[in-house]
Amino acid sequence: MKAKSCKELLDAYELKPRIKKSKKLIFTGVGGKDVYNITAPFGDDGSLVIAGRVEDRNSENSKVKFFVDNNGVLSPKKGAREFELQDPFVTKINGELIFGGVYIYPHPEIEGSLGYKTVFYRGNTIETLEKFAEGPEMMKDIRLAKLPNGEILVLTRPQGEVGGRGKIGFIKIKSIDNLNADTINSAKIIENQFVNEEWGGSNEIHILNDTLVGVLGHIASFDEYGNRHYYPMAYSFNIDTNEASEIKIIAKRGDLPSGSAKRSDLADVLFSGGIIRENNGEAELYVGVSDAEAHKILIEDPFTEYVK
Repeated sequence: MKAKSCKELLDAYELKPRIKKSKKLIFTGVGGKDVYNITAPFGDDGSLVIAGRVEDRNSENSKVKFFVDNNGVLSPKKGAREFELQDPFVTKINGELIFGGVYIYPHPEIEGSLGYKTVFYRGNTIETLEKFAEGPEMMKDIRLAKLPNGEILVLTRPQGEVGGRGKIGFIKIKSIDNLNADTINSAKIIENQFVNEEWGGSNEIHILNDTLVGVLGHIASFDEYGNRHYYPMAYSFNIDTNEASEIKIIAKRGDLPSGSAKRSDLADVLFSGGIIRENNGEAELYVGVSDAEAHKILIEDPFTEYVK
């Protein structure tokens, strides 16, 4: 299988049915700050909540807040903790809530730049979350899922000598207690997913059957003017053969109403946060939009074809 560029994948997407409908999510109680790069809704202590990245338009210093729906408007859950992180994600493993995000700090070597790493928390509820692991320096988009055989699948996103601008790696570990930077760094790259000039990452893992997982992710590129283009994508991964299906784009910014952007070079950005699969062949996709907004999009379930 040869890697396809964003343009090739976008051309294929344009031949298929577009999204069915979309809705911009409205947030209150954040002091006029932007909320984007949200998770899909998940249960917490009897409430349905969404985690979102909250920050000023001209800043990268964000907090993750947890929101509940009040008559169509999302407001911070009363008394809920906040985390100084970017790009939250959640999953459940052995009945525990696994929560994480990207922690940023001044780069130790490059003046004026930021360093970052993924941090992981676990607990029965948001209020009981405790940090239990950290990823390698300068790595985002690390995701976990418990497999039917009891192992933990870890998807990684190395850059540089191993991953270029960003490729996806995988490793299976016996227990979540074995999650650490060294383990994550030992992951094997899934070959032929991205052309060298482009990059991508995983955002959420869904168990499809005993041998297949469906992965929600993103694929991205620069254009000749330095603008970024991010597209939600999906693929399947066979946990027995360690083979991935071809990536497919499942939405694009141009399908949604126009809106705000953090910067002009981020106008064409959709960042996958999570997906809720329905029983009717449809799915609700939750995305960050242009690093300034959040939308819910109704699409065809991207994983259905993998288990037919």
